[in-house]
Amino acid sequence: MVLALLGFCGPVLAEDVPGCPVCTAWNAPQAPFKIYGNTYYVGVHGLSSLLIDTGQGLVLIDGDLPQSPPQIEANIKTLGFKPDDIKLILNSHPHFDYAGGLRTLQQLTHAPVLASAWSAKVLRAGGVDRDDPQYGVPLPIDAVANVREVRDGEVARLGRMAFVAHDTPGHTPGGASWTWLSCEKTRCLRMVYADSLNPASAPGYLFSSHPEVLKDFEKSFAMVSALPCDVLLTPHTDISDLLGKWQRRAQGATPDPFIDSNACRAFAEKSRSDLAARLAREKSSLPNK
Repeated sequence: MVLALLGFCGPVLAEDVPGCPVCTAWNAPQAPFKIYGNTYYVGVHGLSSLLIDTGQGLVLIDGDLPQSPPQIEANIKTLGFKPDDIKLILNSHPHFDYAGGLRTLQQLTHAPVLASAWSAKVLRAGGVDRDDPQYGVPLPIDAVANVREVRDGEVARLGRMAFVAHDTPGHTPGGASWTWLSCEKTRCLRMVYADSLNPASAPGYLFSSHPEVLKDFEKSFAMVSALPCDVLLTPHTDISDLLGKWQRRAQGATPDPFIDSNACRAFAEKSRSDLAARLAREKSSLPNK
């Protein structure tokens, strides 16, 4: 019963994701579902991939792990859509857990990938960029072809829908969040796919020694906090309790657990607190002068 509620469809073996033990749990199968209106969840259990039906083609956001595309493709088909109808792929940032599947998904759909200038550079080259605070930790990604750069505030359009890119650096130098309107009958909600804002790093990296990164984080906290936001979605499902909200809604919870106009502000404040805690730990670990 518990497995059914969680959306697991079958066993996932550790060897499916070599070099990343936690990825086995992330990559566990997840039943697809509608979030709101024309926005759907098609990702694996721990990592988000979103599908938006514009009426004139589909938009996919993030591609999860290199091992995830078969599940994403199957989820898209389960919902009654065709992967061939995907016309745009949007990326948050080019780590292997969000962008690892992009090369395969692009080969499947022939859709261009849209990303910030920094992320586009990494996607085209593959690997992991040296400017990344986590350099040396994330697994490398395969190079992706046909990547388009988008600027902060730039609008990508498909049909009558507009997807706005928002620079949210810090976690990586090129993090991007995406916003759009999703409508159900006469009610439209402001959807926010907020990129990661946590201060993760490689061993030995000190955020306190990188004031430019701290400045980036503060810009991103302010950006996300100020966004018009009815539904918060995040690349890692646990960050926004995405699957918990889905389960509670399926069990009849009202009002809709996904709809929370304070969610973006709360996410930004929690992220700001996490960074402050990280800086405090760094300070306490430094030798006394």
